[in-house]
Amino acid sequence: MASYLSAALVAGALWGLAPSLALADQATAEMHAVSADGIGDQIGTVELNDDAGELTLTVDIEGLSPGEHGFHLHEHGSCEPAANAQGQMTAALGAGGHYDPDATSHHRGPEGDGHKGDLPVLVAGSDGRAIAELSAPRLTVAEARGKALMIHAGGDNYSDEPEPLGGGGARIACGIVP
Repeated sequence: MASYLSAALVAGALWGLAPSLALADQATAEMHAVSADGIGDQIGTVELNDDAGELTLTVDIEGLSPGEHGFHLHEHGSCEPAANAQGQMTAALGAGGHYDPDATSHHRGPEGDGHKGDLPVLVAGSDGRAIAELSAPRLTVAEARGKALMIHAGGDNYSDEPEPLGGGGARIACGIVP
């Protein structure tokens, strides 16, 4: 009888700890090539995990040009093309701008006080593959859900000078965070 009582007490204690033992939030975004014509083939994934108070992004993407690429969380969960202000169809414009819930209107990098959607620069090797583990200390998986991850054709200097939004240029890959 005592062993049953001990087992019940241990089980009850563990049950009480269950919320603190819960796994951190996570999601996986399938990344697709994008163009003004629409959404193309899947080119990789980005796994998002809440880890020690910050968002960790595990990136595995292929088919990029070698070098640096701007990488951002955009405000809308769409990778569809849309017409820009000049009426030209533009790749993944349905994603809107960089996620900026505090309306800072500034591009200052993942640790700066600007857009929360500013992520670390993504670097593709000579084979066009980007494999990286990046962190975004001001974001969580919950904030990223329902928004679009975007990879740009060029690098990102985390400034609005000399080019707006870091100079990353065209949107070349996109994925929705489920």
